[in-house]
Amino acid sequence: MTAARERRPRAIFLAGDLLPFPTSRYGGDEGFAAGWLLPRFLELKRRLGPEAPEIFLIPGNDDPRAEEPSLIEGERLGAWRYLQERRIVWDGHPVFGYAYVPPTPFRMKDWERYDVSRFADPGCISPERGWRSVPVEEREARLATIAEDLTRLVGDEPLEKAVFLFHSPPYRTALDRAALDGKTVDFAPLDVHVGSVAIRRFIEERQPLLTLHGHIHESARMTGTFLDRIGRTVCLTGAHDGPELALVTFTPEAPAAATRELI
Repeated sequence: MTAARERRPRAIFLAGDLLPFPTSRYGGDEGFAAGWLLPRFLELKRRLGPEAPEIFLIPGNDDPRAEEPSLIEGERLGAWRYLQERRIVWDGHPVFGYAYVPPTPFRMKDWERYDVSRFADPGCISPERGWRSVPVEEREARLATIAEDLTRLVGDEPLEKAVFLFHSPPYRTALDRAALDGKTVDFAPLDVHVGSVAIRRFIEERQPLLTLHGHIHESARMTGTFLDRIGRTVCLTGAHDGPELALVTFTPEAPAAATRELI
């Protein structure tokens, strides 16, 4: 909040993993989104007035979907724009949001989908297992894929000026490198790249201007960079595994000149 007040950015993009768990320990019965996040973002808007940045956010796989109504209510109250599976035009740029990630080893499955087919890597739990804070139809858990979601979300729209706010990074990039070196499951070595194949293929084929990511907290530490390219698309991650907040600053006019600092 301090950085936002001092620097007055045009927009702030939050790529998920926003909430502690369990969220009920914050803000009484309201949970963290309504009891902690919402008042602070409303105060930021009030203090900065016309100079307040546009706030875009999506949940991440660590955020229980039971908190989604509070994120939607935050948009109604003017604190932020809730971007999950939506398209909004900002400053002449189509901005899309997408929170789902491929299957992980973690048991909460609120924001997990199969990637391009009904396959889960060794050591990962399928979206049909685990638990959810909000139930979904069996067919959705069994058949929905990230690849199909992205096709439905975007359609045939030209994307040369588009910005995407993803939780998952694209597969086999500097942004999806996990600390899995030398680890095995039933003698099968684990892939150290754990991003989305569907998101990578989507970027390769559609070449949006800029994609923003989170999810793999240790990636920048493992690879030494927070930026990668797929064709002409610039991909940035704000993920971080330390006690600090990673702040990535960029402009849509020159996204490859982005900087990252820990505050």
